[in-house]
Amino acid sequence: MKMRFLVVTAVVAIFALCGIALAQQRPGEQQRPGEQQRPEAQRPAEPQRGPGEQRPTEPGHGPPRANQGRIPEPPAKRPPAAKPEVDRRVAGHPNQAPHVAENHWYGRDKPNDKRYHIDHPFEHGHFEHFGPQYRYDVIRIDNNLHRFWLPGGAYFDIASWDWPLAADWCWNCGDDFVVYEDPDHPGWYLLYNIHTGGFVHAMYMGM
Repeated sequence: MKMRFLVVTAVVAIFALCGIALAQQRPGEQQRPGEQQRPEAQRPAEPQRGPGEQRPTEPGHGPPRANQGRIPEPPAKRPPAAKPEVDRRVAGHPNQAPHVAENHWYGRDKPNDKRYHIDHPFEHGHFEHFGPQYRYDVIRIDNNLHRFWLPGGAYFDIASWDWPLAADWCWNCGDDFVVYEDPDHPGWYLLYNIHTGGFVHAMYMGM
């Protein structure tokens, strides 16, 4: 009788210990038959970067290097006989190239220059999103045709006489360009490079 009591007590103790062990399991370790365990929510891993590598600059946030770090206001319309202005602010040789400095547009061709005459201005339509509030990436450049494309499919032809000024621009470096309407030559636009400060004449060719 005493032996039976001891056996029963031992069995009860073993079951009690098993129950405690099961109760101490971490949440999620117990699951019903056929029930799948839910994975813990994890934060997406950040892309690995090399030593000293920084996050890429978001589009539209790279500061301009030309024009004292500012995007210039649109150029003003000039009288028909107005001549190109030469930049003489710096000692030495005057800068006759088309460029913007201290918000002044230098080197603009005469408004009555015959090279800019178009029988049917804007025959391919108007490019509506121009001005200093819009900055653009050039997504494609054709050096042979002097042609570039903006996001959305709009494309322009650069004036052949201006192409040498823009041939060495970094066309795939980011949102470095602003389009202005040329107030002196109907049908033409001005493509401004925010880092070199230079600008060239371009014609909108549509989408």
